[in-house]
Amino acid sequence: MTIAPSAKLFEPFQVGSLTLANRTVMAPMTRCFAPDGVVGLDVAGYYRRRAEGGVGLIVTEGTWIDHPSASNEDRAPRFHGDDALQGWRHVVEEVHGAGGRIVPQLWHVGMTRRSQIENLYDAIEEDLSLKSSPSGYLNADEKVAEGSSEADIIALIEAYAKGAKTARALGFDGVELHGTHGYLIDQFLWHGTNRRTDGWGGPALADRARFAVEVVRACRREVGPDFPIIFRFSQWKQQDYNAKRATTPDELATLLEPLADAGVDIFHASQRRFWETAFAGSPLNLAGWARKLTGRAAITVGSLGIEREMLDTMFSGAVEPSTLGRLGILNEMLERGDFDLVGIGRSLLVDPLWVDKVRRMAHYELQPYSPASLASLS
Repeated sequence: MTIAPSAKLFEPFQVGSLTLANRTVMAPMTRCFAPDGVVGLDVAGYYRRRAEGGVGLIVTEGTWIDHPSASNEDRAPRFHGDDALQGWRHVVEEVHGAGGRIVPQLWHVGMTRRSQIENLYDAIEEDLSLKSSPSGYLNADEKVAEGSSEADIIALIEAYAKGAKTARALGFDGVELHGTHGYLIDQFLWHGTNRRTDGWGGPALADRARFAVEVVRACRREVGPDFPIIFRFSQWKQQDYNAKRATTPDELATLLEPLADAGVDIFHASQRRFWETAFAGSPLNLAGWARKLTGRAAITVGSLGIEREMLDTMFSGAVEPSTLGRLGILNEMLERGDFDLVGIGRSLLVDPLWVDKVRRMAHYELQPYSPASLASLS
């Protein structure tokens, strides 16, 4: 049995200056193949192969903004410094040469340890007092430092804006801001880690949204009106998988509407399972609500091509691809107009031709995911 993909999945899509051949998106996945933060020919080839395989839009792995506290992994890429930027320029050339489109994801980890996934990296000693954060909390119950000063917050906003300007100068097709999963922007949004009582915090989500809004506004000033800005957001975070930023659509609107007004063109809604509804009483998932509330384009992502969740597959054996039932659900949601674009993660990590194979209904050719795939750039 095979299920044909929705015709809409392979329709072109346009927003601002960005025109895509289809609605598929390679989700950002940290690979750590950038010694000293510099991506090389192997990384350029990795992204080029996804473009050759038919991906409509590639979102790169998270890449560090130009701030001293941004990074927590030496082999994750930088987005500053001549050597690192030359590497990214070559990535853009390779992807464009294959007919693809690509945006970098700008990242700051905020108050997180080097590894919050056991055994993924070797533990190292860290001075957490040097990290930027709203209030110095690692999670809702553990304060380890003081929060960032007003001056540091302004410097962080400027660093994001510099990254967006750099993305345009390098020839990228847009830029994505990493606002999910418990990293810096998310830490400002979540009440568990933002305990500030000044203008950068407060009891309501609308109060805590100011940092994210100012980041978007600063990026928009640097890139002009037509350069697409994507904002990735989630409810869950690595510190608390059951956390909720917003418990109702009205509360979610107090975050997303100001972000749209500040300049977001596309909302990238990260869910652990894309088919789950975001709020009771509606069939819409998180991306569907982003689209409904703001009128902006939306990307959905979360376990499309693989049955089991990320942490379940991180260290286990090979996992067979699952496209049948999930693809049918996706078809229904796409045809209903819930969202515009579809993110694919682990399936594309292991199989650069995943999009083309699904388009051809060649499900028997799909490659199984395995943790061993993390050890190389296929």
